[in-house]
Amino acid sequence: MPSEFTAVQVRPGVEGDLVALTDLYNHYVRETPITFDTAVFTPEERRPWLLSHPEDGRHRLLVAQEREDGTSGPILGYATSSPFRAKAAYDTSVEVTVYCAPGAGGRGIGTLLYKALFEALADEDIHRAYAGVTQPNEASVRLHERFGFSHVGTYREVGRKFGSYWDVAWYEKSLGQDGPGRAAVQYP
Repeated sequence: MPSEFTAVQVRPGVEGDLVALTDLYNHYVRETPITFDTAVFTPEERRPWLLSHPEDGRHRLLVAQEREDGTSGPILGYATSSPFRAKAAYDTSVEVTVYCAPGAGGRGIGTLLYKALFEALADEDIHRAYAGVTQPNEASVRLHERFGFSHVGTYREVGRKFGSYWDVAWYEKSLGQDGPGRAAVQYP
């Protein structure tokens, strides 16, 4: 792995991360159209989201945290796999996402998080992963394509934020054969 990863630990998100994760997400709420949330969250409002991502199973939360002199440093980003839709027939599909902390972009944090996430999901009964990318976002498009996602369509002007309408491009990735025990997932 590149040397910039040597000081970064990827681990499951825990309740002690709630304030830092909320602050990170709120940056995207306030400053970008990447998320279509328009009002910032308190940590208490984000607690159900955090708790909906256990350490095992289909729906995970992984954080990348800087290590400084053997101690834990700031959270540099997080990746999740979440339910794709609420209906039972969608259970073997997940929606995945990555958020990097302001200033952490360009260090390979998104790549590190997605690699760890897809490795963690390899033995789960998941058939497809989906990702929505608000346009334009070339860095996110490149990340998803690097992990084998294919563009399957774009919702035009589907969300309004900051007085503008935004497109969302949807990407899909096969996570193997049908059912448990399928072939291992390949990584870039």
